[in-house]
Amino acid sequence: MLKSLHVPLVTITMIDTFAIIFPLIFIAGVGFGCAKLRFLNGEQLSGISRFIFYISIPVFLFINMAQAQLGSVVSLELMLSFYIPVVLMFTLMLILYKYYCGDWAQGSVLALGASYSNTVLIGLPIAIQALGKDIAATVFVLITFHSALLFLLTYAFSGRSQRVSWLTTVRQLLLNPVILAIGLGLLFNLSGFALPIPLENGLSLLAEPAIAGALFVLGANLHHYQIRPGLRLALMLSLSKLLLLPALVWLVASQVFTLPQPQVLLVVLLSASPLGVNAYLVAKQLNTRSEVLASTVVLSTLLSIVSFFFWLTLV
Repeated sequence: MLKSLHVPLVTITMIDTFAIIFPLIFIAGVGFGCAKLRFLNGEQLSGISRFIFYISIPVFLFINMAQAQLGSVVSLELMLSFYIPVVLMFTLMLILYKYYCGDWAQGSVLALGASYSNTVLIGLPIAIQALGKDIAATVFVLITFHSALLFLLTYAFSGRSQRVSWLTTVRQLLLNPVILAIGLGLLFNLSGFALPIPLENGLSLLAEPAIAGALFVLGANLHHYQIRPGLRLALMLSLSKLLLLPALVWLVASQVFTLPQPQVLLVVLLSASPLGVNAYLVAKQLNTRSEVLASTVVLSTLLSIVSFFFWLTLV
């Protein structure tokens, strides 16, 4: 069982929930304001974004995974509590939207839009705020296969309707900074070696701005997306993502595997995170419903403020 999650049973009030969420909203709001007021232009924001997503976040993921006590961080029950509902949600939405749209490509992309979570940029900061910094290693182990699994399912079913290069797909997944950083950190952890103290200190400094920088860039990017295209469908995907998927996760975690409350809260918060922008990039690559997923990224991110209040208070 999960031993590192020594978090006492908690009752989170609306005030506690606001205290958890407000710093994250504030940082994203500053990013949005800087983009809106053109305090930072597109080139400057692009530079900040590249530093955060290609250096700071990967280093943050690597050092935390490399130092995690893997034997006591995660359990099979915890993994299944997260992934069974995610795969079930993808499958149900795939069948629904394949019937609704008439082809597998649109069905798979829309299913991705209802099941893929922004675990690193939003789920991780929310979990840390609610359960403490020690939860980070557990989150990294939990989300190791998240992107790879859902993207592979999307490409597999979209390939029924259009030609997709599997070699390109696998290469992109393996070279994804998040997957690569977690994978390298896991290998280093299993090797038994320890990071030299000077190198560890240097990497820690690079990792320091990861969470705040990711939220800042997320807020800045929201300024450039629109929610008008496919608004009705985007709203349906957002509600499925923020309410139905976490409800399935809660049901499996609390009723099937009867996990302790902090573990239930963790998997619910990760699944209740809004749609990640990488889902939009996949849709863009497949040239299928990308405008709907762009709208869903923005709408689900805005609505997640309310949904996080709901789940933090309820669970």
